[in-house]
Amino acid sequence: MAKVIVNDVTVELKDDERLNGIQVARQAGFDIPHYCWHPGLSVVASCRMCLVETGRCDAETGEISMMPKLVPACQTPAMDGSVFVTESEKVHRARAQVEEALLIDHPIDCPVCDKAGECNLQDYHFKHGQEQRRADIRPFTSRRRSLGDTVTLFVDRCVMCSRCVRFCREISGTSELMVTGRGSGEEIDVFPGFPLENKLSGNVVDLCPVGALGDKDFLYSQRVWFMQNRPGVCAGCSTGCSIQIDENQDRVYRIRPRENPQVNHWWICDEGRYGFHGVHDENRFTLPSQRQQEQWVPLEWESVCEELQGAMSRAERPAVVVSPFLTVEEAYLLVTYARQVQPNVTCVLGHIPSLGVDETFPNGFCISAEKCPNRRGVEEVLKHGRQRLIDWDGFMQQCDAEPFDMIWLSGGYSQDWINADDLSRLSSASYLIQHDLLPSAISELAHMRLPEVAFAERDGSYVNRDDVLQSFGWAVRSPAGVWSTGQLCWRLLQRSGLYDAPAVLAEMAQEIPYFSVALPPVPEHGIDLKINQLVES
Repeated sequence: MAKVIVNDVTVELKDDERLNGIQVARQAGFDIPHYCWHPGLSVVASCRMCLVETGRCDAETGEISMMPKLVPACQTPAMDGSVFVTESEKVHRARAQVEEALLIDHPIDCPVCDKAGECNLQDYHFKHGQEQRRADIRPFTSRRRSLGDTVTLFVDRCVMCSRCVRFCREISGTSELMVTGRGSGEEIDVFPGFPLENKLSGNVVDLCPVGALGDKDFLYSQRVWFMQNRPGVCAGCSTGCSIQIDENQDRVYRIRPRENPQVNHWWICDEGRYGFHGVHDENRFTLPSQRQQEQWVPLEWESVCEELQGAMSRAERPAVVVSPFLTVEEAYLLVTYARQVQPNVTCVLGHIPSLGVDETFPNGFCISAEKCPNRRGVEEVLKHGRQRLIDWDGFMQQCDAEPFDMIWLSGGYSQDWINADDLSRLSSASYLIQHDLLPSAISELAHMRLPEVAFAERDGSYVNRDDVLQSFGWAVRSPAGVWSTGQLCWRLLQRSGLYDAPAVLAEMAQEIPYFSVALPPVPEHGIDLKINQLVES
């Protein structure tokens, strides 16, 4: 086992670990400042902010010999006997000089910069910069140009770390960005006729350590210190990327990727990044209502519970369609309630929206064609205690063979998804409940409409296409008068207290073998349920 010394702290590396100076220093509890290095990109060692002292420790004598010059930690591998000094006077002086050099050409426009409050240049100046500015302050300039539909470049703020260029070459594989000019005249730009329009383009804004790259969707909309950062899971496709939801006063302003080596590494696609606007769609259902003589009459939730109980009890051939947008906890409670009231109820996997084919990028990141977050989790809930799983197509065939007299159709769909043929089949039901976010063609047939919560308003867990279960809490409160499926079914099952998603997951771990290892609290990066399947087999 390799041993590395960082500032007199000994770090032991595993046999298969390959770390550089920045990474091994983190393990020892020291943070080395850096601009150009990123764990998901190639190493260029261009910014020189991570310069450290390094040397070797003789295993037999314990004598340490140091190199005369500073070296970039990002480019220096940590091997058995390596010694790193990250906090010496020599290192501090080098960092201050790098900061000073960057700030000579950098416009001091922090008050109007979107990156203020989360800018590495700003933070590093206070931690590592010179005490006084030794150069004249130049007149403020702010050259800017559009790189594509989503990103604006503020040219004078760029520190030429080249992260964005490397991302487009190594991760998206599209290579739209390049470095033009030479020396002090270097700038980032797009190749003529090839704007930055790849499906991962928004990630370059996250990668930028300063305010050079701005997100057009977020630009000037909110100061970062006013926002709360909530961990969540993207509901845009079955990849289930870990995300950070930035909100202020129950309004989502920005979605960013959250590092997860099991799922999305450091990235998300633009579809997931900008797909949150439906959360605040003014056309959302916000009150339960019932059709009475061609008029929609608002209902209180207590009346809804009574109406649902009566409709389920009276139905001779009831069906409950479980949406792949529900969490596993909500799906479990919904199925549990339906089977408790009507043991012969038909529980169905809801429509799986799909678009195109899976799109995989050079680093392995995948945008799934399956545009729902929890098909695998809902499937396992539905299969528990039943011989076979009924999907949407199978349900439509059953509707043709013998109509259902009561259908509870749960949703969460961001678009109108049903076709005319399926709509005509649903019209045969004498009582149809639409439980969804937005009006759709189904709304004209429904006898009761129930509002649903959006992905950022849910508590619970999703299981992605690779059987990784991730749990999350709500990031913003749902509009007044909206209950989640979990809250509604918790009340219908007459459970005491408030809806408790972790308690439901713990119950599922006892009841359903597939979820037996999913005991709360679920780790930040999720639980791989495939491991449990291998153990069972």
